[in-house]
Amino acid sequence: MNYSKPDLTAYPPRSPRARLGGYAILPRLLDKCRATLAEKNGEYHYACPTDQRFFQFTGIEPEKLKAEISKGLNDTEMLAWITANAPKQHMEWEIAQWTVSVNQAVPAGSESREFFNELVAAGKLAHREDIQSWFDYIEADDYVTFGGQP
Repeated sequence: MNYSKPDLTAYPPRSPRARLGGYAILPRLLDKCRATLAEKNGEYHYACPTDQRFFQFTGIEPEKLKAEISKGLNDTEMLAWITANAPKQHMEWEIAQWTVSVNQAVPAGSESREFFNELVAAGKLAHREDIQSWFDYIEADDYVTFGGQP
């Protein structure tokens, strides 16, 4: 995979569980943004609801991050920019706690649970009883979308 110019029409972005600087979601978010800038994002959307969790936690505005990514910065450089520019600064333990929280996030409330259940049931994953969290769904959906067996 070419992380500087990912082609998300050919393969999925990194898992939402992948970490950069302790942050879950961030590597995937970077992949989607870079692919969007290269017009190779396929069905993936930068600043989607999952990405918004990162933006809310750090206080970074999606368009500001996109502007930095457009400069061609690599993951290490982007992490340094985030560390220096995030309006909400967090200690390592807070980032770790947040990452555990988003890794385990399940649909909250009856409407969200209903939407999630319909989402799982509507696709190739309907038989999968192990899909409980948002990240479970995202990873399984990426896998089957690019040819994996449901």
